Amino acid sequence: MSSQIRSIDNLHGPAGRLEALLNSGRADAPYAALVCHPHPAGGGTMHNKVVYHAMKACSSFGLPVLRFNFRGVGLSEGEHDHGHGEQDDVRAALNWLEQKFGRPILFAGFSFGSVVGLRACCGDARVKGLIGLGLPVHAAGRDYKYGFLPRCTAPKLFLSGDHDPFGPHDALTAVWERAPEPKRLVWIEGADHFFQGTAESPGAKLGRMQAEIRWWLHDTFGLIESAQSH
Repeated sequence: MSSQIRSIDNLHGPAGRLEALLNSGRADAPYAALVCHPHPAGGGTMHNKVVYHAMKACSSFGLPVLRFNFRGVGLSEGEHDHGHGEQDDVRAALNWLEQKFGRPILFAGFSFGSVVGLRACCGDARVKGLIGLGLPVHAAGRDYKYGFLPRCTAPKLFLSGDHDPFGPHDALTAVWERAPEPKRLVWIEGADHFFQGTAESPGAKLGRMQAEIRWWLHDTFGLIESAQSH
């Protein structure tokens, strides 16, 4: 049976109800997955293209995948809290997944969602794998710090475009080097922050990003893609 998408009405964080969507997975799926969206100030929501493609990559293995809007975004209650209260939103989503499925969890986040999610998930024994997409170092006047990374002992995949102005090669490599093994850093050639193409390499690179996620999930966790995922 192919994955079905449905709205979730009972996900609540400290600031109130969080608007959410669940892609159902196989009944025997070994993991559940959580995907977090980019900064609301830039129009980030759970419907962002990068978030959607990350969800599809996880869903291709038959995993149930939860996406939600951070507080103050879309129909989610509360107000934007500059990445502080949003960590509690992530924890609320982890709790919901644990109660619903009782399985280990894989996390993926894009940009702001990757920073907030990594902060909340690092050191959480329920989270067995971490994916940071377009991990920002400096964006829109905001500096992002990663002093928490040394406690991220679960397997990690960092994926960024090699033309991402918010995570330049040297700066992001320095961040990655602070993280303990096992870890993998992949640069998508000709891609910007949103995994779109550049003038020299036009065309979206979302398919390449998605393929790298799928390869890592298979290689690291032994996941096998569902027959109906293609």
